[in-house]
Amino acid sequence: MLRRAIIVPLVLVPQVFYAQTADKSLTFDAASIKPAAPLTPDGRGMIRILGPSGGPGTKDPGRINYPGMNLKYLLFTAYGVKPFQISGPAWLDTERFDVVATMPPGTTKEQFRIMLQNLLVERFKLTIHRDSKELPMYSLTVAKGGPKMKVSQGSATVDADAPMAPPAGPPPGPPKMGADGFPDLPMPVSGRSGVFNIMMPGRAKMIAQWESMQDFAERLSNQLAKPVVDETGLAAKYDFTLIYLPEQMNGPMGMMAPPPPPPPGGGGGMVTGGEGGRGPGTTPDSEPVATLFAALQSQLGLKLDAKKGPVEIIVVDHMEKTPSEN
Repeated sequence: MLRRAIIVPLVLVPQVFYAQTADKSLTFDAASIKPAAPLTPDGRGMIRILGPSGGPGTKDPGRINYPGMNLKYLLFTAYGVKPFQISGPAWLDTERFDVVATMPPGTTKEQFRIMLQNLLVERFKLTIHRDSKELPMYSLTVAKGGPKMKVSQGSATVDADAPMAPPAGPPPGPPKMGADGFPDLPMPVSGRSGVFNIMMPGRAKMIAQWESMQDFAERLSNQLAKPVVDETGLAAKYDFTLIYLPEQMNGPMGMMAPPPPPPPGGGGGMVTGGEGGRGPGTTPDSEPVATLFAALQSQLGLKLDAKKGPVEIIVVDHMEKTPSEN
């Protein structure tokens, strides 16, 4: 069975809504939108997808490069919401584009988002309206027995707003597998805030450094495609590792590594069970992988409590599948 490891840099998206009457005079200096090339592996079975880069608050504030992003990504970036706050046709998840744009010096993050909104209106004939829905959500709390995470020491050396990148280039061959069943890859710089994710079929590994519980709740919200509210009361920042059965994968992918070699005497290696592939997974040595909910409690001393609450959403009334010419 084909197995690939996926290294995914996570990016937080602040939950901000802008006025319905955005400033239509705010536009990019230049912008190009082209259909993205199909995803194809190279000779070693590698599929490498670069994440979005550039824009206000980054090392390249005057230019964005969004390769292979789907329309939903462009929408939730433009309107400052989570993916689950975008309501529209299913093809918003599948139509992918390469977007490159430049903007004037000093452009703020809010101005950038309005520029992106105006670009989507101009090129895709986008129309939207805002609504509110009662949606399922989770409360992140401390489990009985208290937290099991290590409090971060010293101070973070890298800006928390900068996404944590995967290794600079693909390995020369299949990666060496660690004892936990994940590729043994170079880890991020010590003291850097953020997370580093390795995702494989049926299991995922998150390595967090200098992570606040508020930021962690945001990441869980992205993973579960539901709002997650931090109600832990924990004010410190933490370093931790979490191994779990991924419920969902959202956002652009990072790098897909080639499948690891099968275990000695191997049958199928990793397997999943249950309806829709959401049952317990196994590592190569047949040890079960806990669901995200169980892993949070057993490994980190945290838990998720289900509840419901009102959530603002962006409803796509109209959007063309194909943009107008550059």
